[in-house]
Amino acid sequence: MKTTLARSAALLAATAIAGAVWAQAPTTDPEQVQAGTYSVEPSHTRILFSVVHLGFTHYYGDFTGASGTLNIDPKNIGAAQVNVTFSTMSVSTTNPKLDGELKDVPWLDATAFPKATFVSRKVTRTGPKTAQIEGDLTLRGVTRPVVLDATFNAAGVNPLDHRYTIGFDAVGHLNRSDFKVKAFIPMVSDNVDVIISAAFEKQS
Repeated sequence: MKTTLARSAALLAATAIAGAVWAQAPTTDPEQVQAGTYSVEPSHTRILFSVVHLGFTHYYGDFTGASGTLNIDPKNIGAAQVNVTFSTMSVSTTNPKLDGELKDVPWLDATAFPKATFVSRKVTRTGPKTAQIEGDLTLRGVTRPVVLDATFNAAGVNPLDHRYTIGFDAVGHLNRSDFKVKAFIPMVSDNVDVIISAAFEKQS
């Protein structure tokens, strides 16, 4: 009985602490973001892609387990830098058989090219909460320029791990044939839409 009461008290205390932290609502004002170096929070970062299948539907997949850094100062957005790496072996759709095919030749050839990277070259503010990120994507051993349109969501202390966190969404487009992924074009579109939801935690 005492053990149960102790556990209940501990749970209530933890809930109260989390509630107190969450009471410090995240800011949606990008000017209030803490300057510094951030690391990708992989559990809540998704890199999705979409292609048109036979002209009928948009087919989606994603990559998980991203890593990388973001250096940002809200007073000097033009100097911001982002560097992200993800595993091509992590590709996932709703179809396990297709996942295996995508990891193989002539698609991602993940055994030979297990990592893909995006490194920014230029960041330009386009609105109060938006910016255009120009960078280089390296996929399947090929490096090509890619432009991402990013939107700031919020920044603040994560009530679960108590880490200061920034959240962004971004969209972009690329032609997969530029990266030597040419299978089934045009039945499966050459154009790929990229949809990113990214969380970054401030390094201590």
